[in-house]
Amino acid sequence: MAPDIAARLLARSPNRRRPQVMYHRWESLLFLHWRLPAARVQQTLPARLTVDTFDGAAYLAIVPFWMRNVRPVGVPAVPWISHFDELNVRTYAYDRDGVPGVWFYSLDCNQPLAVLAARLSTGLPYMHAAMRATRGECVDYSCRRRGSDETAHYRYREVGDAHEAEPGSFEFFVLERYYLFAQRGRSLVRGQVAHAPYRFRQAEVAQCSTVPARLDGFSEIVDAPMHTCCADGFDVNVYATEKIQ
Repeated sequence: MAPDIAARLLARSPNRRRPQVMYHRWESLLFLHWRLPAARVQQTLPARLTVDTFDGAAYLAIVPFWMRNVRPVGVPAVPWISHFDELNVRTYAYDRDGVPGVWFYSLDCNQPLAVLAARLSTGLPYMHAAMRATRGECVDYSCRRRGSDETAHYRYREVGDAHEAEPGSFEFFVLERYYLFAQRGRSLVRGQVAHAPYRFRQAEVAQCSTVPARLDGFSEIVDAPMHTCCADGFDVNVYATEKIQ
């Protein structure tokens, strides 16, 4: 059964079934969304996941941002390891328990140790990439995945006041996600993160690329996104994954 508003709000609270394993800080997130037929996305998901839809459609997102203070529980952050850039391509799904979450097609990252550790511990499809990001009046962000000769460029800035998404709104549907799904060997796993609700702003996007989505098999993603927004930074608690029966 598709999750209702109550199930989506419940996902914010740690379920405590698994121990906390990591601390993160996520900063200056840009969300770019494209609408796709639900059947198109469903065919890319594992058998035990169902595409999550809003107004009957599925959505694909490209999300560049900064990872800061990434560290295991009980270990201090290390400047040359704990801070790096990340860009993910994702969609939205729910499992047989009706738990809403995120399915990642790729997570580009410019920290090789983070790529290795995440692949081994979570099964997430992290990819090595050459990335560069600077913040001034605008954010300038670029990403070239290893093995590709195409570089994705983004230039954007936040505009307006920050506010939380209203339950039932599109922003609530795409932003308020506290579980991730991953394939680890033959097992489908689910991991939870906990943080304050997103506070988002409108995004003014001067440059945008669909290269990461096309590299992940979505050749139809060529036009400008139908929705954009930015999210402020926040601290994140990460819990160990659990196998989905």
